[in-house]
Amino acid sequence: MSISTTTTHSVSQRPSPNGSSRSRSTRWPRKYDLMGVGISATTYDEAVEAIFQAVGSREPAVVSLQAAHAVTTASGDPDLRAKVNTFEMIGPDGQPVRWALNLLHGLGLRDRLYGPELTLRLCRRAAQQRVPVYFFGSTPEVLSRLQANLTAMFPGLAVAGVESPPFRVLCEAERDAAVERINASGAGIVFIGLGAPKQDHFAHDHRDRIRAVQVCVGAAFDFHAGTLEMAPAWMQRRGLEWLYRLMKEPRRLWRRYLSTNSVFLLRLMLALAGRLARRRPRPSVDVSGQQEGSVP
Repeated sequence: MSISTTTTHSVSQRPSPNGSSRSRSTRWPRKYDLMGVGISATTYDEAVEAIFQAVGSREPAVVSLQAAHAVTTASGDPDLRAKVNTFEMIGPDGQPVRWALNLLHGLGLRDRLYGPELTLRLCRRAAQQRVPVYFFGSTPEVLSRLQANLTAMFPGLAVAGVESPPFRVLCEAERDAAVERINASGAGIVFIGLGAPKQDHFAHDHRDRIRAVQVCVGAAFDFHAGTLEMAPAWMQRRGLEWLYRLMKEPRRLWRRYLSTNSVFLLRLMLALAGRLARRRPRPSVDVSGQQEGSVP
């Protein structure tokens, strides 16, 4: 495990007796049901504003960015689904998730909420407002490059700490120590890059103890560290990022995308069929047995 922290007090938190300073002053984007998961219909600007409103009001919160495979996984796992549905915001990370929201709810969302892009926007705002950030996840090498790249891109960015946890389930003492380090760092935003669903479990299990806004961003660490190549913009716009990543890491990702993408598409088709059936007018029935309009 690699840990690097710099304690700062630019953002202070006031814990309640149970370790949480949770309030309800922040106006989070409205959620819409997608296969049992509440996905937030939002934009980058609205998401950034909500997160920094929570930071400014010292309100701990959890934000997760979920593509089709993450939504599918949560949809089929009652325990995980219950956890993520407590999050203040779940952004439509993948284009298929955005398309599904538009199809089912007629929202007209023009863009997704892509984890790597949101990370940059949050870091830019954090540098401007002197809000310290913390990076939790990935490897020491990735974190070192990530910190160097982001602080070069945003010179005023205060990195309160970076931490590479062991690639296994943490024991209680290790979890307690990690929470203590994060809180002691004074970070207002904690970026979590453990991959789904591991990062969602971590964020939920510590939501009442970490006194910051946790933002689960998946592979954003690798993208901004330069250790993983991002899909071309044209593939991203057409919802083909999964295909690009599959071509880059076929042995690791083929099972994930074969199973979850197929299930996502099937469940979306069933949801659409159910919606159409509910909208179809039902024929009137004469309970007396006579045809409608006849005279007995």
